[in-house]
Amino acid sequence: MGDIPPCATIYVNNLNEKIKKDELRKSLSAAFAQFGKVIDINCAKTYKLRGQAWVVFDTVTAATNAVKRMNDFPFYDKPMRVAYARTKSDATAKAEGTFDPNARDPLVRQKRKAESQAAEKQSQGASKRANGDRKEGAGGLAEGAVGEATTPPNAILFVQGLPEATTASMLSMLFQQFPGFVEVRMVEAKPGIAFVEFDSETRSAVALSGLQGFKINPTHSMTLSYAKK
Repeated sequence: MGDIPPCATIYVNNLNEKIKKDELRKSLSAAFAQFGKVIDINCAKTYKLRGQAWVVFDTVTAATNAVKRMNDFPFYDKPMRVAYARTKSDATAKAEGTFDPNARDPLVRQKRKAESQAAEKQSQGASKRANGDRKEGAGGLAEGAVGEATTPPNAILFVQGLPEATTASMLSMLFQQFPGFVEVRMVEAKPGIAFVEFDSETRSAVALSGLQGFKINPTHSMTLSYAKK
């Protein structure tokens, strides 16, 4: 365990890389449920990170018992390595699918700043267009179609109207039902908006049509448009 402080999330590696993600999640849940309530299990998606997972418990005590008793436990013919997650912030980000090991890179920070500024401009522009549409009445654009007529179709969707508590994991659950889903990128500096990327503009169009106006909760409906490039 080293000098890593105890936390409610454990890091598991040396897992059998041939096991499919869904099966791995179910098996890990069954193996660790004996120690306490398992809130989430995040298995690495990329090939480079396969064989790793993060298991989130509701208490530090449950995580501690799991670390003590499950390290070197034979799991799919391999002894799994179990330890506390390196930091709480990393563990949370990994569980939400937002972890970025290059986050401290100045080039990455610059890119994120530019993306945040672009998102804010697009959000302001959409609000102005929406106000103009309401004044025009029936002759204007439908409010739910903000941005669709002015921004050319592309593979990235711009999502607005989200509750501030929305996470990348929550949005991924919604959008991954559509073929071609790649990733969700939250804009940390501006809660309530996000970018969702697909592998083609054709597939992003299907998702836009399918989730336009979707109610996240009784007071928040998503507004989707194509992201400006």
